Amino acid sequence: MPLTFEERLNRYAALLVYIGVNLQAGQRLLISTDLECAPLARLITKHAYQAGAPLVNVIWNDALTARVRFQHAALETLSTFPQWRADLWRETAERGDAFLHVTSDDPTLLADIDPDLIDRERLGRQGPLRPFTELMRRNAFAWCRAAAPSAAWASRVFPALPADEAVARLWDHVFTANRVDEPDPVQAWRDHLQALARRAEILNERRYRTVHFRGPGTDLNVGLADTHLWVGGASPTPAGIFFAGNLPTEELFTAPHRTQVSGTVRATKPLSLSGTLVRDLEVRFKDGRIVSTQASEGEAALQRALDTDEGARYLGEVALVSTQSPVAGTGTLFLDSLYDENAACHLAFGFSFSENFERGPELNLEEIAALGGNDSLTHVDFMIGSADVEVDGIAEDGSRQPLIRGGRWAF
Repeated sequence: MPLTFEERLNRYAALLVYIGVNLQAGQRLLISTDLECAPLARLITKHAYQAGAPLVNVIWNDALTARVRFQHAALETLSTFPQWRADLWRETAERGDAFLHVTSDDPTLLADIDPDLIDRERLGRQGPLRPFTELMRRNAFAWCRAAAPSAAWASRVFPALPADEAVARLWDHVFTANRVDEPDPVQAWRDHLQALARRAEILNERRYRTVHFRGPGTDLNVGLADTHLWVGGASPTPAGIFFAGNLPTEELFTAPHRTQVSGTVRATKPLSLSGTLVRDLEVRFKDGRIVSTQASEGEAALQRALDTDEGARYLGEVALVSTQSPVAGTGTLFLDSLYDENAACHLAFGFSFSENFERGPELNLEEIAALGGNDSLTHVDFMIGSADVEVDGIAEDGSRQPLIRGGRWAF
């Protein structure tokens, strides 16, 4: 008998607790989520307490209220960010609590808002949250990003369907992408994470110097940072708790060398950025730096993100993804980077993750930079993979081996 929606939602909540943040008995959980996600958030809370959490805090967000702020707040106040929230997130990270961020974003909610206003708010938020994000990029605590369909998001993905049908369809695809319908979803995820980890071990043994992407509009060489490590599957905290930073996750990723990226790349999916869709993106790199971009839509929002700081024009991540993943198997353009990046190879401009370097958690920012890592306040993924994009690994001696062919793993 097929599972009911309520049964599938309960399974999804359990996955976020037991696989996403891998909550341990005695560990607190902080949930940051949207009002539309309330039914899921309550189930997450239930599973967290059943897992032994002494306290679950839920911070509620509302995108429509945020939109009202952009429309009516005084210009000089948009950079104001509540210190209590920055302190709460920092204390959560320092204490080693688990952190779960569940969104239901409308990808075009802010498309008609002046990018200057969005930029002021974003920069005002990123500064106070820097201590938290620094601990997050070091995996000092268990954290996970996830999503739950809302009417607005579903209507963007399936504009031809009535709102209720669109939401139901998107939930079906979210459940499929997260292996919810497997006989034992938790075990299915453990098996999948182990398989990703085994592929990462192979890449780390091969020690490629460069990854080459080749396809329509794409001819890009991504040099890899010194002592780089490929990571896939779950990541450990200093306490040895393995967690999945994204759910779903299908990627193997590492750190590019900041100054050794050259060529041109064409995005294969739209990028949802600050409530705006960036379409038909093309980017040219020279000596690691983004020197030119063009897009048919959303160019202004992209430029604002690239102007965050100097590091925003350099790469912090390169990721390989097979098109045979459950996410890609839905055949859906989710218009959400969490899902779309797990259906295609991708790059991210902005900061590097410490775990992508040998002894990464022990290194400071200056030491990571000396190895070729990048630092920035931002980290934005954009998708560059498809069945038409081939990927090779190039060794120190110039020999190359296929990594992706026809969108599938070739090793």
